[in-house]
Amino acid sequence: LSVINEKGFAPYFLAVSDLLKFAKEAGILSTTRGSAAGSLVSYLTGITTIDPIATKLPFERFLNPERPKAPDVDMDFADARRDEMIQYAKRRYGEEAVAQIGTFGTMMARAAVRDVARALGYSYGVGDRIAKAIPFGSQGFPMTIDKALETEEELRKMYQSDEDVEIIINTAKRIEGNARHISVHAAGIVIAPSAVTDYVPIQYDPHGRVIITQYDMHAVEDAGLLKFDFLGLKNLSMLGDAVRRVKERLNKDIDIENIPLDDAEVFAMLGRGETEGVFQLGGGGMTRYLKELEPSSIDDINAMVALYRPGPMESIPEYIRRKRNPSVVSYIEPRMEKILERSYGIITYQDDVLLTAIELAGYSWLEADNLRKAMGKKIPAEMEAQKEKFIQGCVEYGKISPKKAEAIWKLIEPFAAYGFNKAHAASYGKVAYQTAYMKAHFPADYMASLLSADSGDVDRIAVHTAECARLGIAVLPPDVNESDELFTVSPDGSSIRFGLQTIKNFGEGSAHAVIAERKKTKFISLGDFAARMESGSVNKRAIEALIQTGALDSFGDREDMLEHIETILSYQGRKKDAPDDQGALFTMEYKAPDIPVKKEDTTPLIKKLTWEKEFLGIYVSGHPMEQFKDTAKKYEGSIRVACAEKRNGFPMVIGGVIETVKTILTKKGDRMCFLTISDKTDSIEAVAFPKTFAEHKDALVPGVCILIKGKISRRNGEPSILIDAVKKL
Repeated sequence: LSVINEKGFAPYFLAVSDLLKFAKEAGILSTTRGSAAGSLVSYLTGITTIDPIATKLPFERFLNPERPKAPDVDMDFADARRDEMIQYAKRRYGEEAVAQIGTFGTMMARAAVRDVARALGYSYGVGDRIAKAIPFGSQGFPMTIDKALETEEELRKMYQSDEDVEIIINTAKRIEGNARHISVHAAGIVIAPSAVTDYVPIQYDPHGRVIITQYDMHAVEDAGLLKFDFLGLKNLSMLGDAVRRVKERLNKDIDIENIPLDDAEVFAMLGRGETEGVFQLGGGGMTRYLKELEPSSIDDINAMVALYRPGPMESIPEYIRRKRNPSVVSYIEPRMEKILERSYGIITYQDDVLLTAIELAGYSWLEADNLRKAMGKKIPAEMEAQKEKFIQGCVEYGKISPKKAEAIWKLIEPFAAYGFNKAHAASYGKVAYQTAYMKAHFPADYMASLLSADSGDVDRIAVHTAECARLGIAVLPPDVNESDELFTVSPDGSSIRFGLQTIKNFGEGSAHAVIAERKKTKFISLGDFAARMESGSVNKRAIEALIQTGALDSFGDREDMLEHIETILSYQGRKKDAPDDQGALFTMEYKAPDIPVKKEDTTPLIKKLTWEKEFLGIYVSGHPMEQFKDTAKKYEGSIRVACAEKRNGFPMVIGGVIETVKTILTKKGDRMCFLTISDKTDSIEAVAFPKTFAEHKDALVPGVCILIKGKISRRNGEPSILIDAVKKL
């Protein structure tokens, strides 16, 4: 409290606490990320839900007397309701005192080259060729033209041998890094003591909808204003939706912030590798490590969130080995035990590095913060200076031998740039645990929320529906009498049904119109549906989409209904001309028109599947490979088995339908291709190199069912299959 008060930050804490209190009262799921969870004041005022004493989070990592910067509390809100939080801030503190922060997009290396080439009158192809020779940077470390010239031989040769390229690159270097446009910062908000214009100029964003500062976040802080980060997190929206579904279906209240953090079923599920759809814990590499780890505490989850990053990832196998056999836990220096005891002696968090420097090398918190910044920048000269300072400190302050000090430095060096701070990992680890809890205990509700959240992403829908099949949850096609806008769960939790809004060519307005009419009374026939739905809300394309996806299957055969489409259209809106319930006593009651379609289902399965793939993005009624299941049974592998195979070069034969094909030219000018194939269990990328592609290109066409003989290849933990031979089924 004394540090917070002496630095004058009490109003900031109170404002953040007020915002999060409103979010809780309004039912808006929220969390905070970053080092704020290391503050007991944050915990007691409701800013964070992580107990820093129980979790052993250092307050000084967040705020200390030597740290000049203002505290930074990143607030995550359910993304669907983030705007409600901004509107609340305006009501609470005054419309004129709140603005979103502007940010300036800068001229990056590739864009600078393309813009200069165009401005100098060169063809698009010239600028594009040079730009493509510049590689993309990594997150937080943008690529520069100078760095690309240093590392990319092809670009360097072009620059040295082509005068036009030299002119373009030299000119581009002069504008690289300049501000190119202004936009809205993804999260930053300012709340001023009075009108924002008393401190900084404002303007409308490029779309003319949002008031933003004309200063970026750094200049805003220099002007004396504090930045508040309002981030939108899709997983919180999805988590809130799952909680709501459980309440509606089972009348069960879930207080997601107070669920037990030692639930055996959650850890068993993660230990089995059932991580699909779990925040931060999905993906092939992470899943494999979790199966080996068999997590048994929230500390294990926090550690995996922190370690599964470039650099720290190298420590995961040793972390697993030590957890499974505590007798092998050791410390290179006994004083490190109190820092690393919860992580089996493995440096896991950024905080571990800072505390090691403080405890063993005599760093102050300010010096430790400078070490953190140096590691983040990855500048060799700065890192070398820090190494000398650290080793000297260990020798003089910690009385440690130079050899041991060097060994300790080698332990912390992999954390350069990528280490997670412990409070951030704890905050994200808790959300990961919450999503795992909902999946373990309410799988249908959780998967329906996940499907709804990703309803515009066909690839994710395919993955989620495959997971539903594995969980024994049936995924059903849309139905005008059962579907809502998005995915819904059956009362007994045994199935999930597609929503009307998920159908291609069937927009939000059409979905609302059908659902509103159905709420009056269910549709009893095809004629009844036609007569009650007007062409203005459900047009010909929309009706065809309903038929082709199975949403009208209860009324007749899909092919036959399509043949009667003009008859259906001719009856549209007839109900509105019929007398209503308050009409004259002697008028005739409304009678649904009869459209004579076959009730018997005679549409070939392959045709249904083709339509479902086109309008829903996936196969629902079955899978094209089902017609070849006897052939496929002769071979050992499903695609799920192939995805789980860890051995590089392991030979397999798998069958599937080709979903996508991407053909490229090699540097030698030969054609090869990348394709995605799927069966009922999963999908996988396959690669046909030039020789194989030339031999089998006629079979490598989207929609074709094939058998592939090849070898497993794993890159960055993700599987693919290198094709040796193809057989068209």
